[in-house]
Amino acid sequence: MSNFIIKARLILEQDGKVLLLAQTSENGGKFTLPGGTVEGTEFAKETLIRECEEEIGIKLSANDLDLIHVLHKKKGKDNRITIYFATQNYKGTLHAKETDKFRGVTWCSIHKLPVKTSMTVKHVLGQVKMGERYSEFSKKSGGIGKKIWNW
Repeated sequence: MSNFIIKARLILEQDGKVLLLAQTSENGGKFTLPGGTVEGTEFAKETLIRECEEEIGIKLSANDLDLIHVLHKKKGKDNRITIYFATQNYKGTLHAKETDKFRGVTWCSIHKLPVKTSMTVKHVLGQVKMGERYSEFSKKSGGIGKKIWNW
């Protein structure tokens, strides 16, 4: 039997750069996007607002969050639906608050992501760049759909 998990993530882009969180070595050491798993009675935007305040110290408004992509990911027996939102509007100063999970935040060129950027993030950012609103991904396939960027 498979589990169904819903996640929400933020794509914050400015001047051709995207904001990434650098995980600690103990948490995989990859670069990822802010966000997390929908909990209890939350909706996806509520989750993203909560997670961004907890992880990177910024306040978001639900009205400013634009749906940009939906990813259906298979991981083991789990089916994960991740809803990606974008915004240019936030309040606060960006910094990694959960230092047990993240080494810091960094702005990275969308065209030259760090080597240790997660495959899922690379896949999603590539799909967003092409204007795709939905995609599918599994580790076995390395992503399903059109290949667009040579990372």
